Amino acid sequence: MTLITDFFQVLLATARDVVPIVAIIFGFQFFVIRRPIPALPKVLTGFTLVIIGLAFFLLGLEKALFPIGRLMAEQLTALNGSSTGFLWVYLFAFAIGASTTIAEPSLIAVAIKANQVSGGTIGVWGLRLAVALGVAIGITLGSWRIVTGYPIHWFIITGYAVVVIQTYFAPKIIVPLAYDSGGVTTSTVTVPLVAALGLGLAENIPGRSPLIDGFGLIAFASLFPIMSVMAYAQISAWRAKHDKDKSPPKETNPRGLNNAL
Repeated sequence: MTLITDFFQVLLATARDVVPIVAIIFGFQFFVIRRPIPALPKVLTGFTLVIIGLAFFLLGLEKALFPIGRLMAEQLTALNGSSTGFLWVYLFAFAIGASTTIAEPSLIAVAIKANQVSGGTIGVWGLRLAVALGVAIGITLGSWRIVTGYPIHWFIITGYAVVVIQTYFAPKIIVPLAYDSGGVTTSTVTVPLVAALGLGLAENIPGRSPLIDGFGLIAFASLFPIMSVMAYAQISAWRAKHDKDKSPPKETNPRGLNNAL
């Protein structure tokens, strides 16, 4: 009974949050464009399904994902007295960063569309794995920062300095996609578990503030995929050039044309 009550409370709050969006869309449609909305019943049904889906999602975060993340952080930090210290924390951070990114719906959509637009030049799995590796490394480094207590701005400033340098040397075709890859990682699957992990670590390590030290893992999850995607493109370009240099020159006929045979 409590779960049902909580759901209706979340549903009401979600509907209240969606109302301004609906007002803007319908207001522009009726008062600026001044045209009726085509298939109005379908549009209203879609908004209703969005509200219900968001309510279920938010309730699931509160009841499942956030508690799991905090519980895992609490149990892993309790292993600090063992010989491996915080090694299990870092391994868990790496694994959860990679796995949640691979399953991220927004990243899948971006990878498929990038593959279509590039004519197959950008592989779907190549992009997804590059982004997942960047998120995994970023969250692992962010967890290490929470454990050690170093200021977060050192890492963020250094990271963006590396991004600026990479932007100059990376293939121009991949730069916009790399910057977008940092944004698509902070979505429905990654954010809840990563935020819960950071807050759980800060709450269970003496001398850490959940507000100051607990937040910030999402920044690492957004920054490092930019670097990993541009690095992936740079390595791919270098390998293509290396293979081209190693391949034997094509035979030419006496007129200097490539031998079609």
